[in-house]
Amino acid sequence: MPNNQFKRGELYSFITGKASTAIARRLQKNFKQQGVEITIEQWSVLYHLWKQDGMSQQELCNSTFRDKPSITRLVDNLEKQKLVKRVSSKEDRRMNMIFLTETAKRLQDQSMDIANQTLNEALEGVDVGDIDLCKAVLQQVYDNLK
Repeated sequence: MPNNQFKRGELYSFITGKASTAIARRLQKNFKQQGVEITIEQWSVLYHLWKQDGMSQQELCNSTFRDKPSITRLVDNLEKQKLVKRVSSKEDRRMNMIFLTETAKRLQDQSMDIANQTLNEALEGVDVGDIDLCKAVLQQVYDNLK
């Protein structure tokens, strides 16, 4: 027996990720209010580079679940803002490695604080057990579909 107990109109809301969109919009608003002049999409690229500096564009595609043209555009814009730099790979000169600049490194603490503040706003009044359950369910959904 299937677990799908959604009514027709509810499934759309589930798939589109209303909560995720609301969090992204609030994070963008909070960035702007704090003078952090990057988009959520740019922040997601920086976030992965803060975890592992010197990733290839393909690794960024995989980490951020974006296609190559999107990552190329994001890296182009981050480069214009002097937040990242492209360096040819020593192993394969056809491949660019993306590195953070000092400006981007200095942005890490402030932007992570804003992201944590945003998550605290989003999760206000939500029981910790419910959060753990939600994470487990969403991880299972992801694992089922990858």
